[in-house]
Amino acid sequence: MKQIDSLYFATSEIAGIHFKIFTSHKGIRHIFINKKDGDVEALNLINLHNDDPFMFNVFEELEQYFKCERKVFSVPLDLYGTDFQKSVWHELIKIPFGKITTYLEIAKKLGDEKLTRAVGTANGANPIPIIVPCHRVINTDGSLGGYSAGLNIKRKLLELEGVLSLELF
Repeated sequence: MKQIDSLYFATSEIAGIHFKIFTSHKGIRHIFINKKDGDVEALNLINLHNDDPFMFNVFEELEQYFKCERKVFSVPLDLYGTDFQKSVWHELIKIPFGKITTYLEIAKKLGDEKLTRAVGTANGANPIPIIVPCHRVINTDGSLGGYSAGLNIKRKLLELEGVLSLELF
């Protein structure tokens, strides 16, 4: 999602995944996974070091997550989207580490199971994957559904959390 604002960004590779993270003065605004050209529009775009205070320790928390030392993130978020998208993303944040739910279940929590498709669209527009855990939402039939960073990353995250068994080669 494009936003004109003063934003900061930094990049890092964690667990073989390339992260490009954008923040505002309020919190994490956008996380791009394995998209080195990921960008957002801003009046002032400032490249920072990973440990800069305006990165809110997000890289440290992601490293802890990938070591299974962190199950809940504490970084501040600056969610930017429609009211409906934000309502879906707030439901995603409630899904605990190691648990999954379906698009239908989220629609029911929002009060209308007919919103299932809209929930899927909002889930796909989530600008802060992993921290807002859209990877924990699957189809009602048990299939994984989609993921903005690709199904291999979604599968890796669910395996890390113990939801899927590790497949041996």
